[in-house]
Amino acid sequence: MLLSGTSASAQKKPLTRMLFVMDASNSMNAFWGNKPKINTARELLLRSLEELQGQPDLEIALRLYGHQTPIEPGHQDCDDTKLEVPFGENTIPKIRTVLEQVRCVGTTPIARSLQRSADDFPPCKDCRNIIILITDGIEACDEDPCAVSRALQAIGIVLKPFVIGVGLDDSQKYSLRCVGNYYDASSPELFAHVLDVVVTQALNSTSAEIDLLAADGRPTETNVPVTLYDQKTGAVRYHLEHTLNDRGQPDTLSIDPVFTYRMVVHTIPPIEQENVSLKPGIHNVIRVDAGQGTLELKQGSGMPDPYATPCIVRRKDNLTTLHVQTMNTQERYLIGNYDLEVLTLPRLLIDDVRIDQSRTNTVQVPQPGVLNVASSAPGDGAVFLKKGSELQWVVDLDPTTMRDQFRLLPGDYQVLYRSRNAHRTELSLTRDVTIQSGQSVTVNF
Repeated sequence: MLLSGTSASAQKKPLTRMLFVMDASNSMNAFWGNKPKINTARELLLRSLEELQGQPDLEIALRLYGHQTPIEPGHQDCDDTKLEVPFGENTIPKIRTVLEQVRCVGTTPIARSLQRSADDFPPCKDCRNIIILITDGIEACDEDPCAVSRALQAIGIVLKPFVIGVGLDDSQKYSLRCVGNYYDASSPELFAHVLDVVVTQALNSTSAEIDLLAADGRPTETNVPVTLYDQKTGAVRYHLEHTLNDRGQPDTLSIDPVFTYRMVVHTIPPIEQENVSLKPGIHNVIRVDAGQGTLELKQGSGMPDPYATPCIVRRKDNLTTLHVQTMNTQERYLIGNYDLEVLTLPRLLIDDVRIDQSRTNTVQVPQPGVLNVASSAPGDGAVFLKKGSELQWVVDLDPTTMRDQFRLLPGDYQVLYRSRNAHRTELSLTRDVTIQSGQSVTVNF
């Protein structure tokens, strides 16, 4: 779930200590795009850190692995991990110097690096300890980084680590997901985005998920925009596209707990929930009933329609326009009953259309035919639909031209015409005509 917006805190935040555990093993020399992985990772990490320069309540440290002992045939140094820049004030220049001088020569001891990182965080009563692991490979020393990560979290040394995989294949990604919140950076461009997302989330202390509940009460609805407004000021704080993670569960967000929110879920129709508040330091679940089904509008077979015929969708017995959907499209709506007004000629009214959970209701509208009206002189008149003994007005002729063309639903019609040169009412002329789907017919006066 991607977040945008601004979050401000009116309370003093705890000190956030962010430890970057970065892969500097031999594999980081491989080209990624048009340059070695280490060059790209270094440039983008330093750019991200520069943006954090002067950030209050934040300290940054750097641990590298795989950068001290070259790999030799039959031997790898699984102790090749070192805290290069400890926590402290204004450590970014030191990190820059270390990264600019690093040489990638060794192996990939991820588990041992995570284990040693426990000692990288000095004792602190009110600190948020974050690990951001950046790696282009999996554990190479027959140890279990997932078990180490769970142990660090269990004893409260660190929050759940963030893991950024740099150009990994699918099997490697799977082995790292259990270490922490995994983010896949398959390209240099995506790495920059992922890094920004991870750093933003690491600076926030409260996690939350938005459960969009289907009719059965399970949080399976997704792919819907959601906006969180500051309820007091009306300012947009977060604007996101709801997502389920790779396990089919609502994605975890980091949201500032200071604000009380008005949440709008942009379903059709939208769902609004006020007084949404979060408890700091715990995982919050925001639940919303959002069961949806699909309305499919189809036009019958025949001559292709060069125009996208619109259809007004309203809640049943409610005259307010809810949405305008065009023919031959599908759109999701909250479960319920709707009235349709298809803007054909003549208008087609379809009442009480039912939308059910996770089902598609297909409404088919006849393909129109074409009526051509030709006259020897411009004149006044109109087209009427014949409904039994009644004539229902459909559309006026253009009094400035001798040629009119209309796309009409199939049915029986009557065309009324009087030449502008005829100044007597009884000179009005009528022609009956039948319109069939996909066919063209001409009426001459």
